[in-house]
Amino acid sequence: MSYMTETARFSLPLLAMAQAQKEVTHNEALTLLDALVHAAVEDGPLAVPPIGPTAGQCWLVGSGASGDWTGRADQIAIWCEGGWRFVSPRPGMRVVRLSDGAWLRHGEGEWSVPDAVPNPEGGVTIDAEARASIAALILALEAHGLLI
Repeated sequence: MSYMTETARFSLPLLAMAQAQKEVTHNEALTLLDALVHAAVEDGPLAVPPIGPTAGQCWLVGSGASGDWTGRADQIAIWCEGGWRFVSPRPGMRVVRLSDGAWLRHGEGEWSVPDAVPNPEGGVTIDAEARASIAALILALEAHGLLI
């Protein structure tokens, strides 16, 4: 029987039997979980790492990244007291971008903002009450972060 050293989805480090300094591995896993559960990024995708980040802040790394982010395109960059940590996103993963409040979704190898749901219009018979109800529903779904 072989033992896994990291989790299958996000490569979080796992403790090993008879491992010395288990707190290091455990703290690393908690740091990554802290960034990924209800994920929020400051901005991005960006090619240049920010100056003076604060522990716990995250960014989306863009293509052609430079500096400490070289070769990390499309990943989530997490600033920790010990430096940068990087996590590869999974298809369907969503993050909120704090710079503008947009929800981004990862799919087909890139981060994208879903298209906005348009307000109802057109048709031969106009039903103002139905349109008002649909518009209110769209606003409610947007307020809950289910629509953008």
